[in-house]
Parts: sequence; structure tokens; C-alpha cells
Amino acid sequence: MSVTTGVGQLTATQKAAVVLLQIGHERAAKVLAELSEQEVEEITAEIVRIENVPQGTADAVMKEFHRQLSTGAPTIGHGGLSYAQRLLEASFGPEKAAGVLNRLSTMMAGQPFDFLQQADARQVQSLISGEHPQTMALVLAHLRADRASAIMAGLEPELRTDVAHRIALMERASPEVVKIVAENIERKATAVLTPGDMTAVGGVQPLVEILNRSDPGTEKQILDALGERDSELAEQVRGMMFTFEDIILLDDRAVQLVMRQVDVATLAVALKGAPTTVGDKTRRNLSERARDNLREEMDLSGPVRLSEVQDARGQIITVIRSLEESGQIVIRRDGEDDYVS
Repeated sequence: MSVTTGVGQLTATQKAAVVLLQIGHERAAKVLAELSEQEVEEITAEIVRIENVPQGTADAVMKEFHRQLSTGAPTIGHGGLSYAQRLLEASFGPEKAAGVLNRLSTMMAGQPFDFLQQADARQVQSLISGEHPQTMALVLAHLRADRASAIMAGLEPELRTDVAHRIALMERASPEVVKIVAENIERKATAVLTPGDMTAVGGVQPLVEILNRSDPGTEKQILDALGERDSELAEQVRGMMFTFEDIILLDDRAVQLVMRQVDVATLAVALKGAPTTVGDKTRRNLSERARDNLREEMDLSGPVRLSEVQDARGQIITVIRSLEESGQIVIRRDGEDDYVS
């Protein structure tokens, strides 16, 4: 494509790509050699996308570059895959360049099974119902964790356990195999749905992420059944998951952040039958007024169904995971070293 966007709308990565296109092959290679691999891939992706740089855009970018680094600017360059390949080979050699370009090609081509990401979970269940469990595991491992958990929840318990086990044991899949499976599923989908040489797709972490977004009943069923099939693997999965009782692993500041996003009624239900250590940790990080409200709410609520307790705890765990993902809190799992400053 051609760069027609005004310089003010270009991202820093796009500007860096334009600069490299202006300074010549040898200088650009030297610059790339000083960058991290992630930076190289991001900038190279923009170089591949850019085919022509209008004179006005190039001049504006280079003027901005001059103001910061005071370097010269040669003639207008042309991007594209061939230029990116020459640049990478000059910077890192043919072998490493090929690896970067292979990952880049996969990224720019889009992810397999993208056509399932927005489909209704029940439709996807119907679509893959006749597939081998290994194929089902491959498909679910490629989907977002929230989508995969919704689909897995609708499978029969025995099949669900089998698929979960296969996801956890899966390590790598050939892109050719993934492509064949994706094309086959997509052909079937047209009638069902409505409008490196190896790629890592499975393993314990994807299964943990799927279970973390599953309802408590599905989570318990999979873990219990997985424990019967492979107790060591089940313990590994449990060790990587966060449970309601793990609130005691959070520092006081983190608990306070969590409590700000949880209403008293939900907390009162969640604490029903909870270990004393969890209740103490929670109350200690509430204001005096909030503690009084919690005490009153728990006195008034009386006995509640176990499913309601699990749902309330699930809501709190969702808040905790959201805060962890955003970097606002850190969860210290058992066995991890403490942080020091």
C-alpha cells in the first residue's frame, strides 16, 4: 500500500519504518541490528505494508527525525516484502531473517479459525460435534479463552474432559495441519454459521485461561475428571489457577482495589462458608462503614444456595483477574518469591 496519511496521524512505528526507507539499505540494517527482536518485527511489518512513500510525507517525517537526531535524509525509498527481506538478511543473516519473516507472514495472514471468534457458542459446538477430540482441542486452543470456555461448557462431561486433557498436552502443531483443519471447518461453517515451521497453540496455560473464564460448575467438573485421568497434570493446572481462597495471597493494597469494585451484597454471599483467613483478610481491608454494612448484609441474608455462593465468588475472581491483566495488582502464587524494592 501507499502511505497517504498525514504525518500527524502516523504511529511511531510507522514513522520509524518511513525513516528506514529513506536512509538506505546499509544504514537501515545497522539500525535494525541495534533493536530488540520485537521492535524489528513491528517495524518490519510496517515496511512490508508500505510500498510507496509520497514526497510530502517523507519530507515531514524526516524533518521531525532531523529535529530529534540531526541526521541526513537520502532519496525516497520503496518498501515491500523484498526490501524487508534484504534489510533483515543484512542485519541478522539469512537464517534469522527467514524466522522473522515466517512469523511476520503468519501474523499478517491473520489467525486460523478467526471465522469462529464471533460465532454463537452453540453453533460452534454443533459444527465441531462430529470431529475427533484432537481436532476439537486444536480448534479451541486457537480461539480466545472466553470463546473456548463457552464452547467447552456445552460439551458432554466425558468429551469435555478428553478435549481439556488434549489441550493441556498439546505443544505444537504444523501450520500445514492447522491450515487444512481450518479450511475443512470453514467449509462446513458456511452451511452452519451465520454472519518457524511450527506454531505453539496448546499447553497447560491455554487450558488454565479457558478454565479461568468458565463457570464454577464446568471448572470443577473438568478439574475433577482430569485428576482421575492425569493427577499430576490436574495439580499443575490447579496450581496455575486463582481461586477465591487465594485472596489471602494478595497484598492489602490489592485487596482494597478489588473491594472497591465489589458491592457489599455480592461480598456477603461470597463469604458464606469461606475460611476464616479469607474473611479476616477481606474485612481488614474495608472501611469501618463498609465492615458495618457487610456485617448487616450477612446477618440479613440468611442461608443461600451453594450455586449463589459460587456465582458471587466467580464475580470477585473476575474482578481480580481483570485487575491483574491490567497490571494494577500482582498475584503472588504459593511458592513464588516475594518482591523486594
